[in-house]
Parts: sequence; C-alpha cells; structure tokens
Amino acid sequence: MLCTAAVSLTACNSNTGSSSAPSSSSAVEARVKSIDDLAGAKIGVQLGTTGDLYASDYEEKGSTIERYNKGADAVLALSQDKIDCVIIDSEPAKAFVAANKGLKILDEPFAEEEYAICVAKNNTELRDNINKALEELRKDGTVDKIIKNYIGDDTKGKTPYETPEGTDTSKGELHMATNATFEPYEYQEGGKVVGIDAMLAQAICDKLGYKLVIDDMDFDAIITAVQSGKADFGMAGMTVTEEREKSINFTDTYTKAKQVIIVKG
Repeated sequence: MLCTAAVSLTACNSNTGSSSAPSSSSAVEARVKSIDDLAGAKIGVQLGTTGDLYASDYEEKGSTIERYNKGADAVLALSQDKIDCVIIDSEPAKAFVAANKGLKILDEPFAEEEYAICVAKNNTELRDNINKALEELRKDGTVDKIIKNYIGDDTKGKTPYETPEGTDTSKGELHMATNATFEPYEYQEGGKVVGIDAMLAQAICDKLGYKLVIDDMDFDAIITAVQSGKADFGMAGMTVTEEREKSINFTDTYTKAKQVIIVKG
C-alpha cells in the first residue's frame, strides 16, 4: 500500500530503521529546536534522498540516522517518538504536517537545492532534447503554471497542463522512473501517478512526440533503472549532486526546493 503525505500516517508501518523503544513526547519535543541540535540526535530520512545524504554528515557528530523506504514511514516514526526529527523536502513536509497533528516544521531551512531530470551517461541526445523542450516550456509559461497548479493557495488546482489536441506521439514511448510518495511532485491519486513531475514530464513528452509511461519504484532504484535502460529518464524531485553526477547526467534544473526539519511540537 502506498501511503502519501495527504493521508494519516497510521496506515504506514514498514520501515528500514531501527525498532528502538520510544522515548517520552516531552523529551522528543525538547531534543531538536534548531539545526544546532542535530548533533547527537536521532534523525529520520528517506533512503537514498538528499535528506539522507546531508544527514549522513551528522553521523560523525554522534547522530544516529534512521533510513526509511518512504518519507511517510519516517514521519510515522517521529509521531511515535522513535526518532527526534525528520529531514525532508519542504513541500512534502507541509503536507505531512497538515495531515498529522502534533508536528511542525522548524523555521530555519536545513538546505537549499535544485531539481533536475536524470538520464543515462550515454544518452546525451535525450538530455539535449529534454533541455530544449524545458526551455520552450519555460518561455511559454507552462513550467510556472504546472508548479502553481500544485503549490500556492491562490492558484493550486487551477492551472493544470493538458495535452494539446492533435499532439503526435508516434515516436513511441518514453519511460519515466519515479517514486510516487513525494507529494506534490509525484504521488498516487485514483490509481494514477500525478503531481508536478508527472505533469511536467507529460508536457515534455508531448513536445518531443512520445507517449509517457510512468514506472513507480523505490527512490534508490531510480538511478539504476536509468543506467540500465529500464527507464529512459528519472524524475522524482531529484536534487543535482556531485555524487549522483558520477553515475548519471542531469538536464537543466526546472525548480528550486529546500530541505527542512520536521519535529514534534
């Protein structure tokens, strides 16, 4: 069962972290009040994400990093007092906090980042074609409209992208690898993967003349799928990092984001 940020966490109970005994709620509330409190804390992250990457630096400072297959599982562990905080992207964090009482986001951002699409090292033609499509979609305002369709109270849900009538997709299929547990970038709704990345990928494929096929998988399997050719590209709120660039190529970035810290309070 996929548990997205928009639902209660009580149904999400599988994780790859430890099963340590919960501490008292008051102790957890007092444990992390700022970034300075992360040293020595028990930090929850989603496996393979940049939150995981950044939090790993704190292991040398005595912190324990609990890694979960889904962000929802990390937030559930926080709700159950098994960890002190969760480091995750700001937009999913907002959805988690809105759906689950007793959680809050610290005011100070943990890190800023840029999202891009990943392609195989040997597929420079596809990378260049995606970049060209992205540039056209930026210029005509489509990228901004798609983002505003999911983020922002004033325009949320009012500016969806729709494939233009008569669009030719005769070139075949492009497979997008994603992890549909990262609202509002990708999540499940009515048995379909939706969100900013899914909608933007559709717009890109329409520009390039391909039918979009979305393959949902664990986040840490996306790069391998792209490397092996099982997927043509990966799009999952993926941050450009030097470590990832050793294995894959990235397109131009399409949006900026930030990592935040969720705590009880």
